[in-house]
Amino acid sequence: MKRLLVIDDDPDHIEVMLTVLKGKGYDVTTAPGGLAGIKAMDNDAYDLVLTDLMMPDIGGIDVLNHAVTRLPDAKCIIFTGQGTIRSSVEAMKKGAFDYITKPVTASEVLLVIDKALQFKGLEEENERLRRELRANYRHERIIGTSKPIQKIFNLIEKVADTDITVLITGASGTGKELIARAIHYDSNRNDKPMVVINCGAIPEALLESELFGHEKGSYTGAYKSRSGRFEMANGGTIFLDEIGEMSPSLQVKLLRVLQDQKFEKVGGTKTIHVDVRIIAATNKNLTVAINNGTFREDLYYRLNVIPIKVPSLRQRRSDIPLLINFFLDKFQTSGEHQIAGLSPEAMETMLDYEWPGNIRELENVVKRLTILCENQIVECEDLVDHIRPDRLSHKQAEPDLLAAEGASLDKAVKDYERKLIVGALEKSNGVKSKAARLLNIKRTTLVEKIKKQNIEKSASA
Repeated sequence: MKRLLVIDDDPDHIEVMLTVLKGKGYDVTTAPGGLAGIKAMDNDAYDLVLTDLMMPDIGGIDVLNHAVTRLPDAKCIIFTGQGTIRSSVEAMKKGAFDYITKPVTASEVLLVIDKALQFKGLEEENERLRRELRANYRHERIIGTSKPIQKIFNLIEKVADTDITVLITGASGTGKELIARAIHYDSNRNDKPMVVINCGAIPEALLESELFGHEKGSYTGAYKSRSGRFEMANGGTIFLDEIGEMSPSLQVKLLRVLQDQKFEKVGGTKTIHVDVRIIAATNKNLTVAINNGTFREDLYYRLNVIPIKVPSLRQRRSDIPLLINFFLDKFQTSGEHQIAGLSPEAMETMLDYEWPGNIRELENVVKRLTILCENQIVECEDLVDHIRPDRLSHKQAEPDLLAAEGASLDKAVKDYERKLIVGALEKSNGVKSKAARLLNIKRTTLVEKIKKQNIEKSASA
């Protein structure tokens, strides 16, 4: 039930308002003047305050100022006479939602109250969504415990509350935009917009207008003036994805924004000042682009104040099981069939795969499993073919080998052990302690196995 406070020194008007509002199910409190209204606001919370403008003790403007301070989430409506409409307009500039001229009608009052409460509900819903967005994109929500990803978490914590420019590099699908959002939503700019623009997805002829806006008539088709992404991001963050695709001519204009935080619209002469934090990302090697003459060196150094290199998925393999479980939870519906997890062999196959498409590829593979896999435990045969060719061909070769020749298990184990030891010694240049670490065994154990396998004699021979 919505709580309303009605403030008026006219008892007849108070009585009318009580009858109308209680008849619609509102919880109504009344105050016979401005001072009593201020005391009511100090003692309780209300969704809506309706106050007369002209009262003998404390006027409606002072009541409004108190309401804005004491009840910032409440909406205020002013009652006014015909001669004080100008004052009512002034009250709206100071925070009133609307005003109603006396004498009032029940339908008019209820209509304005309904609009005010609807608007308040939209504000509350927007704030709830903003809180969820901030929570979803804080760095704590990024999945991973590996050393490379923990290093990125530390960087985010250090740079988030600064205005320093960040350049995020890494292959496609590694989560560069997710890192950028984490920086923004961990920062003190998180209540302001984060505006994203993909510099590689917009034709060069339109990108300048998208970034800086344009004036009416500045080019064919510019039928009205339009704000650009930098202006939209004022107070917040702009994320320039695929910055390596930007043309050299636009790089010059971007450099000025980085230096001075100001620009002109396309076709305009008025300089626009903005307060924007810039985060850029690319999957290109910008050093190579500088040498090729396609990227400005001075812009690179302006962007690359804090570099963040996002690792590929194969560089953080220990995070793969966590990511698989996350995506299973994300994509599975509440239906009867649920995937509980992957078999050890299927998980090993996923860990062995190189993942050229990185996290985006892994996400798509898991999504496919939630749709097509009919088992509670995912087996190797449930995985897409390109992930498991070596494992399947190996499994198919084994029965033929056994059928044709039979096999000695002891000999096979001994041969495999010998290959591992020889390989470890080659990698460690014959240093036994290093070879033991590679094999995850003690040095004394390795020495015994070398003697038993007669490896050193064989090698010298």
